[in-house]
Amino acid sequence: MKKYGILFFVLLEMGSEIFAQTHSKNLSSIIVKNHATSQKIDISIDGKLFTSFCYPDSLEKPFLYPIYAANDSTITRGFPLNPRPNDPTDHPHHIGLWFNYESVNGLDFWNNSYAIESIKKKNYGWIRTKKIVRAESGKHAIVSYLAEWTNEQKKVLLEETTDLKFSSIGTNRVIERITKLTANEEVSFNDVKDGMLGLRVAHALELPILESKKYTDASGIVTYVKANKDSTVTGNYQTSEGKQGDAAWGTRGNWCMLYGKLGADSVSIVIIDHPKNPGYPTYWHARNYGLFAANPLGQKVFSNGKIELNYKLLKGQSVVFRYKILVATGKYRMDNSSIEKFAKEFSTVK
Repeated sequence: MKKYGILFFVLLEMGSEIFAQTHSKNLSSIIVKNHATSQKIDISIDGKLFTSFCYPDSLEKPFLYPIYAANDSTITRGFPLNPRPNDPTDHPHHIGLWFNYESVNGLDFWNNSYAIESIKKKNYGWIRTKKIVRAESGKHAIVSYLAEWTNEQKKVLLEETTDLKFSSIGTNRVIERITKLTANEEVSFNDVKDGMLGLRVAHALELPILESKKYTDASGIVTYVKANKDSTVTGNYQTSEGKQGDAAWGTRGNWCMLYGKLGADSVSIVIIDHPKNPGYPTYWHARNYGLFAANPLGQKVFSNGKIELNYKLLKGQSVVFRYKILVATGKYRMDNSSIEKFAKEFSTVK
């Protein structure tokens, strides 16, 4: 039995090495084009747009939008920037793929949008992109930028440095986000529901919602989400711990997948957490109406008060958050073993 056990681990290591080699051979070349005047950077694969990094001064945060799968289907909701048929119009602050938090020294960065009355804007925060450091094409393309988390008067709470790395392996599109936050003063991230890496998906990838429901944020603002009864809604969640559908919300896991049909193909979107992230494994703020988010800091909310984090940074202290996002297309959803290989590979990223 001992001999066969050793053989199993040898084969496992060989499989991991083959997986890495296959990744390297099948990587597509990616073109990055910086449109500085329009504050947008396009990332294209084989001549087709994969996504754009958008950092307009007119909006409250930078984000990736839209995001396309390899079959040219759009995985992100169009509203509010480019509404499409059947797009729900709730939560106008949900744009593409973004990173922020609901309570940073009491300022709400998550919910800030054009929908907030000007008299209430003082209670909200902005992430202002200050400089594009790198915008490089290649098999591992990269966009790096500096940003500041500020209040309405542009007082800086946090300085952000982010690397966005893009790759393409066959029909798998990959985004790695590594963000370092450095406190410009003592900063508290109180345990709240809305954070931290967020993605708002296309209508077809929502889960079926049988009854309309209202959601209340930390500021008491109520948002209504309508039931969706059309047959185009095909989404479902699955976590690394086996939680399915609505049961994924508020549970922990080192990855979570949202999958459904877009056109004739199955599309799988996977967010992978990193062992060095605070709060690992993260809680999944995975809503049936199309919000797919990882929130490692809102532990009191998701644990029903059993665990409380209230994460803090002293002036000059830093913290790093690392995430990998996979967008896969094919006849079937991405299988768990493939996700685990990506997760193992990502866990070695420093």
